[in-house]
Amino acid sequence: MKIIQHLGEYWMLMAKVFRLPDRQRMFWRQYSRELEKQGLQSLPIVIVISLFIGAILTIQAKINTENPFLPTYIVGLLTRETLLLEFSSTILCLILAGKVGSNIASEIGTMRITEQIDAMEIMGVNSANYLILPKIMAFVTMMPMLVIISTTIGLIGGWAVGAFTDIITVADYLVGIQYAFNPYFVWYGIIKSLFFAYVITSLSAYYGYTAKGGALEVGKASTNAVVNSNILILLLDLVLSRLLL
Repeated sequence: MKIIQHLGEYWMLMAKVFRLPDRQRMFWRQYSRELEKQGLQSLPIVIVISLFIGAILTIQAKINTENPFLPTYIVGLLTRETLLLEFSSTILCLILAGKVGSNIASEIGTMRITEQIDAMEIMGVNSANYLILPKIMAFVTMMPMLVIISTTIGLIGGWAVGAFTDIITVADYLVGIQYAFNPYFVWYGIIKSLFFAYVITSLSAYYGYTAKGGALEVGKASTNAVVNSNILILLLDLVLSRLLL
């Protein structure tokens, strides 16, 4: 029964969120701030993680394909496909759910328990629309860019393994990442990331918006947001992979 209650409250909240903003200028101001907070401030962690994951994937692919019957370019091919199909969309969103999701849930939850949201409602402001819509729109906008950057940096990490070690030659790696390239896989990752970005922001906002009690409840809301976002991302990944591939 709790699941049905949460679903009902979630969709009622989303109905309030997705309305035309009362003040367009204020919405765009909030939107630009969220672009920086959720997108640009996530760049360092995206770059660092993608660089190391690209290098690790290349090393592991080389170790696990040590076979004279396999072409040498298969290492670059495996690295590229793994980054495009799973890491730069699904795994990256699982990581960002911990950063962006917990931030949104704690920010809105703090505003709820300090009665700032109640004050907005008394003044006639659609608090759900004002607080949540810019966050959803900003993260959905930035996520495809983060996916592309992550894929690019991951491939550079793999190239660095060839350039600075003797595990694989740069020439073999470059042939591998170009071999039988399917542009649709790029769109596949971007499409998935749009769904995941919406799940992270909307679910985190819901848990923060419905938080009750004190500071302890804000922490619980943040934890619930991250855990449930990750579960839904994995479930959606399964469904979308079946539908899109």
